[in-house]
Amino acid sequence: MLDLTRMQAYLTHGAGLDWQGRLGALGPETVIEDGVRVFHPGNVRIGGRAFVGHCAILDGYHRGHLEIGDGSWIGAFSFLHGAGGLRIGRAVGIGPGVRILTSQHDPGTADLPVLHAPLRFAPVVIDDGADLGAGAIVLPGVTIGKGAVVGAGAVVTRDVEDRAVVAGNPARPVRKR
Repeated sequence: MLDLTRMQAYLTHGAGLDWQGRLGALGPETVIEDGVRVFHPGNVRIGGRAFVGHCAILDGYHRGHLEIGDGSWIGAFSFLHGAGGLRIGRAVGIGPGVRILTSQHDPGTADLPVLHAPLRFAPVVIDDGADLGAGAIVLPGVTIGKGAVVGAGAVVTRDVEDRAVVAGNPARPVRKR
């Protein structure tokens, strides 16, 4: 069972802005720091005792969803994209500057500029207790398992097993926890 009492250390940070009623859901004792941008807030759900660092961008997308579980920590300047569906579990650490993408342009449409090619959507799941190092990038359709660790700056293009440690570009298994 995850111990969320350890999350108390950062509950005093933030500007005290009232986000209640602005999001699809917002749990108790969650801190959202200054400068956080939320797009399509009705599609963003954040659990209790979570933390969202300054200047993070949470994009629920007009027909997507973005869920952040209880006790999770989202680092400053992160970009979380919910167009294809993004579920972040409980007690997940997302380092500063992490990018999680849930859509991409169809590369098989050679007769169009890539920018104008149709979008393909694929959900991303970051399971309970996982940790993503600063600057990591997670691409559409990836599941990161329970307790897995993604190294700083890694580019995750495929699923990561429970308790695996991955690093590099593209991310490759380094060891198990």
